[in-house]
Amino acid sequence: MQAKYFLIPIVVILTSFFYFPFVFTFFPAANTKMMLAACGLVMLFFNLGKTRTGFIDKDFFLISLLALGVSAASFTTMVLNNTTDNSYLSYIVSMWVWVGAAYFLVNVIKAVHGKVTVELVCFYMIAVGALQCLLAFSMVLYAPLKDFVDSFLAGEGFMGKFEGRLYGIGCALDVAGGRMAVLLVMIAFLLPQMAGKGKPLRYIVPLVVAYCIIAVIGNMIGRTTTVGMLLSLAYLAFVLFSDKVIGEKDRKTITGWLAGFVAGAVIVLTVLYNVSDPWHKYLRFGFEGFFSLAEKGRWEVTSNTMLMQGLIFPDNLKTWIIGDGYMSGMANDLYYQGPLWYGFYMGTDAGYSRFLFYFGIVGLGIFMAFMAKVCSVCMKRFVKYKYMFLTILLLNCAIWVKVSTDIFLAFAPFLCFGMADSCRDDDMQETSEV
Repeated sequence: MQAKYFLIPIVVILTSFFYFPFVFTFFPAANTKMMLAACGLVMLFFNLGKTRTGFIDKDFFLISLLALGVSAASFTTMVLNNTTDNSYLSYIVSMWVWVGAAYFLVNVIKAVHGKVTVELVCFYMIAVGALQCLLAFSMVLYAPLKDFVDSFLAGEGFMGKFEGRLYGIGCALDVAGGRMAVLLVMIAFLLPQMAGKGKPLRYIVPLVVAYCIIAVIGNMIGRTTTVGMLLSLAYLAFVLFSDKVIGEKDRKTITGWLAGFVAGAVIVLTVLYNVSDPWHKYLRFGFEGFFSLAEKGRWEVTSNTMLMQGLIFPDNLKTWIIGDGYMSGMANDLYYQGPLWYGFYMGTDAGYSRFLFYFGIVGLGIFMAFMAKVCSVCMKRFVKYKYMFLTILLLNCAIWVKVSTDIFLAFAPFLCFGMADSCRDDDMQETSEV
């Protein structure tokens, strides 16, 4: 039992390697997600040899076919438009790498805890999100810590360093914001389940604390976190003002702890906003819309203005159907003869617009079908958490209005519950009831 507590920090680190992958300065050949996937492949062959059971079930086969369809749509638009932009050509490979990394993580969690459940996976992901937030702001306040992280964190962008913005280890920009948003949704759905266990100090308090940390600092890292905050608050409001989900006693328990911590957080943040320059700066950035609403009487966010300008759509039938074959710009296109544009094609960063211009409504439709199928499989396997997975799917669709990143990785660990030795039949039955 004591050995387990020494292994838990290792599982937390591995979860961070999976959920927020990055590249080491001393090993630039692969990011941490790819390393975990390689370990997962070795573990898969070991489990197959030991149990002699199959790895791919019908659901996973159909998911893989749809991922292959996304790659096929990318290949088709490249061929028909004579371009070299292969942004989604290897999506089937990317999907399998995510699953391979998740497979290894799920097996490690089971090895440490003796079982793997929906709650366990969510707890680890939430813990990593909260720790990343604390690390990101600590790096602003303590320069030696930032120097240490920068010494092994390679690159720039969402997996690397991004000066002028908060970042953690592989945790930056809207990509991190989307993943933080998922964690807020998970917390909202875990709270009602944990209230019934009768141990608020053990379950509810850490979840509420994590929610406050991620909601505040997560927005400072990437304001896409706001989408998850709004969805999670909407569900919590439904739970707390309805008697259809949990009993009155449990509602009072959640309401009391949530109200107390939120009130405390507001007081603390108000003080920090007025006495600390870093907190003042990043709070205004993370909650720009709320400050604008309070000071100007209207919701006004710089990124939202850019988004409205970037929501543009094709002006011809061919592009609507198969796209133009450009997503990342034309700077690296060997066949393009016009002026070079090193930004996004058509100057838009809006997700739906970029997908349409890249591989048209055909590719976008296949991609949406892929995400819907992934969600459907998770809903079918874990009935009590089906609305959590549905909300994560809705979150993904909402995020695509702003950026083109997807959050398949949030579903990936739950797809691995029935694979080989990661979970046996009794575990699947247990997780379907939690």
